[in-house]
Amino acid sequence: SASRQRSRRHGVAEASSRPDAMDGLDALKISEDKKKYIVDLLNPVLEEMVAECIHRMPQDPVPFMLHWLEQKKVTDDDKLLSPDEKDRLAQENKNLESEINRVKSQMQECAKLAAGDTKKDDEEEEEEDDEDDEPPADFEKQMPNKARQSVSAEAYGQWNQKKAFVPQVIPKSEDQKERLKQVLGKSFMFAKLEDNDLGIIVGAMKEVTVKAQEKVIIQGDAGDFLFVIESGDFDCIVGDKVVKTCGSGDVFGELALLYNCPRAATVQSKGASVCWQLDRDTFNNIVKEAAQKKRDRYDSLFAKVPLLSSMDAYERSQLADALKVESFGDGQVVMSQGEVGTKFYIVEEGVAFANKNGQQVMEYGVGDYFGELALITNQPRAATVTTKGPAKLLSINKGSFNRLLNVNDLLERSNKYK
Repeated sequence: SASRQRSRRHGVAEASSRPDAMDGLDALKISEDKKKYIVDLLNPVLEEMVAECIHRMPQDPVPFMLHWLEQKKVTDDDKLLSPDEKDRLAQENKNLESEINRVKSQMQECAKLAAGDTKKDDEEEEEEDDEDDEPPADFEKQMPNKARQSVSAEAYGQWNQKKAFVPQVIPKSEDQKERLKQVLGKSFMFAKLEDNDLGIIVGAMKEVTVKAQEKVIIQGDAGDFLFVIESGDFDCIVGDKVVKTCGSGDVFGELALLYNCPRAATVQSKGASVCWQLDRDTFNNIVKEAAQKKRDRYDSLFAKVPLLSSMDAYERSQLADALKVESFGDGQVVMSQGEVGTKFYIVEEGVAFANKNGQQVMEYGVGDYFGELALITNQPRAATVTTKGPAKLLSINKGSFNRLLNVNDLLERSNKYK
């Protein structure tokens, strides 16, 4: 009856408030095991939850209590984990977050490419070194100041795990090998490979002769190869719009191998051309891992550079792909006052100092940068920079500098020699 139910609820409530809770349950016609369960397990949870609910006073207590119970379960489970298990789970969570960010970036870049949100690069032909504009776009923020974006493809991820790998070897003449090495030397993606890895790449690549107006890859198709251009020009087409033109040394189709996503653009030759084709397995096992390690390594350095810390992840990735490492000994001159400036530098390791007219005007440590003034103003170097002890510098050429960095921002900062 209703009266008996009220009495039973009253008995449970009393049990939770008495010093000897078991005595309060005597009126209930339940077994001793159930009484013990109420006292030992149920009441402590209910008391804690009700106390928290009263403290918070949520407008709707039911969702609050459900959430509280879920959080308590997580907390209690966490207490059962050993320190090693906690570290392992924390690393797994970190890896998952990274993977989620990569997938988000893939979706963002595909949306940009589909919208044709691409600008012409005014200095596209100025530098012989055009290769750095080809890195994958794996990031979320908009890029209003960038002159070019990668259109050749697809998406960056880590789904292709490294496994037992035997590279294919396609026979080549010595002339072909030398031509291929020269072509790869122009590409940011291959130029810094170790000799052994470069030899594997050279052995695995296949020469492809392309006719005029031939479509090498087609938007929406799956991609199993990338291509490096030896000669000729190729249009990258999204929908019906040419969004970019690639030339000798440029790479296209690489993002399909990095991101495992369909081709985001059609690439068509403008005239008779020659390309070198590389398969997915060789790329993933030799090139991909090295490229990603380079990006991860420099991304942490950029966070220490005030000028670069405000760049979004896409911009930092492009910059990382374009950087070249230069090592200097103690007292070695990096650049001289009065000479024409062709490079911008960031200090990765060591110390350097700038002298103007014989007077020291600046000292540079890890994360500092210099050389931007001559590139911005097209005037001779304003100072001589010399290393103090062994140093490792990251350099970027003038064409890449103008494409990848916010020149207006640099102009505001470039008053250190004035």
